[in-house]
Amino acid sequence: MALDLRPIHEPDPISWWPPAPGWWLLAILIPLLLGFGYWCYRRLTRQTALKAAKKILLQIKQDPQLENNKKLNDLSALIRRVAISIADRHECAGLAGDPWLAYLDRSLKSTPFSEGVGRLLANGPYQQYMPTDLEISELTRLCEDWLNAQSKKRKQ
Repeated sequence: MALDLRPIHEPDPISWWPPAPGWWLLAILIPLLLGFGYWCYRRLTRQTALKAAKKILLQIKQDPQLENNKKLNDLSALIRRVAISIADRHECAGLAGDPWLAYLDRSLKSTPFSEGVGRLLANGPYQQYMPTDLEISELTRLCEDWLNAQSKKRKQ
C-alpha cells in the first residue's frame, strides 16, 4: 500500500539583506575604532616629539663646547623637525625665510621670530659673523617658549 506523500518543500534561501544586527554594529564600530586609533597615534606622536625636543633643547643649551654657529644650526633643525612632526607636513615643510618665521610666530602672541632674535633662524647661517652668546641664549629662550606654546596648544 503506497502512501501518497507530497515531495519535501524546502524553505526559501536566507536573504543577505537586511543584515543581522551584529553586522550593523560592526559596520559602525570598525570605523569608530580606526578613527580613535588614528587620533591616539597622532596625539602620542605629538607628545613624544615635544618631550624629545625639550630634552634636545636642554642639551643644546647646556653644552659649553658647542660653537654658536653649531647651536644655531641645531636649534633651527630642532624647531623644523618639531613643526613637521606636530603639524601637517604640507603646512610647514616647504616654508623658508619670512614665511617660515611667520609660521613660527602664529603660535606666539607677538612676532619675535619675524621681528626679533628669531630672524637668526632664517638669516644666521648666511651671515658672515658668528652670533653672540647673548643672541644664542635669547634664541634658545624663544625656542623654548615656542615649544611650550605647542604643548599648551595641544592640550586645549
